[in-house]
Amino acid sequence: MAVYRLGFVMEQTLGHVTHYCNLRQWVSRDAAVLPTWMPVETGVRDLWERLPLNWTMRASLRARAQVRAALRSGPLDGLFYHTQVTALMAHSSAGGRPYVVSLDATPIGLDAMGAAYGHRPSRLRAVEAAKNAWMRRVFTSATRLTTWNEWAKRSLVEDYGIEADKVVVISPGIDLTRWQFPRALRPSARLPRVLFVGGDFARKGGDILLEVFRDRFQGQCELDIVTRDEVDVSGLAGARVHRGLTANSPELLRLYQEADVFALPTRAECHPIAAIESLAAGLPVISTTIGAIPEVVRNGETGLLVPPGDPAAFGDALSQFVRDASLVLEMGRRAQKDAAERFDAEKNYRRLVEMLKECVDVRL
Repeated sequence: MAVYRLGFVMEQTLGHVTHYCNLRQWVSRDAAVLPTWMPVETGVRDLWERLPLNWTMRASLRARAQVRAALRSGPLDGLFYHTQVTALMAHSSAGGRPYVVSLDATPIGLDAMGAAYGHRPSRLRAVEAAKNAWMRRVFTSATRLTTWNEWAKRSLVEDYGIEADKVVVISPGIDLTRWQFPRALRPSARLPRVLFVGGDFARKGGDILLEVFRDRFQGQCELDIVTRDEVDVSGLAGARVHRGLTANSPELLRLYQEADVFALPTRAECHPIAAIESLAAGLPVISTTIGAIPEVVRNGETGLLVPPGDPAAFGDALSQFVRDASLVLEMGRRAQKDAAERFDAEKNYRRLVEMLKECVDVRL
């Protein structure tokens, strides 16, 4: 049996942490892969943290250092970079080895919603042109590119001139054995429970959800908020905040199991893993038309989508589920079936690893 020594360079921010944990789980089941894991974290007390650099440059410098250290420890047949934030030096660090860059959004795609992420493109066109040229070189030099969605693939093709055949769309997956829960019609005596999961409370539209809940739904439903931020729900009957919950934890799974609807009125988003988890759990999703969300949530079938930044539209969508328990059950069952077909971790991560092996085989 052939053995593949693969290095996985993984960005550790936002939903990418969950992706990293899930990928590690499924790679460990492949006896043909000898993985070297290189998580690239924020807030590390190193030289790069002390210099006036943005996160992309810091992450790529840390990734380069880890790749060099890994290569001093032993050989690697290929490298996997997730996301492009870690890959600025990939074309030189890989040393001729095949490498794959994985991304949920391109830098140009992110620029369109950058303000919500605390990012603003440079006002100097020459600076932006240089940044885009550098990324184009990284993407062009990669053996293969993989995106979580068609939205990011279109940007690679249209904004960076990458050949469509070089880009493979593979969504992150969910361990269905862990996330699928039986669903039944909610008893009329029980208030529906709405779940929000978002570490970055403001960007994910948590304040919009609180406004809608305060003005329209107190006493009609309950609200569970999972976030890392401080959130004041004093005076809001039925609203609870859960902080410190980790990816795939029993406490988080319990909240998904007990919920009826998942609410994510996000202002800026690429490809929310929390929404995928919700579909797998049998929860209809209410969200916005930002980024690749329309690919994840099928509007009118597995959830409802509204324009971002529109509390009235979001409240109207939520009211449909608060009033109609049968709609919640019907749409939730469709969501669960759709997740099983499109977001099965075993299938998706196996496909990803097989692609990495193919890249190594082509080089050999």
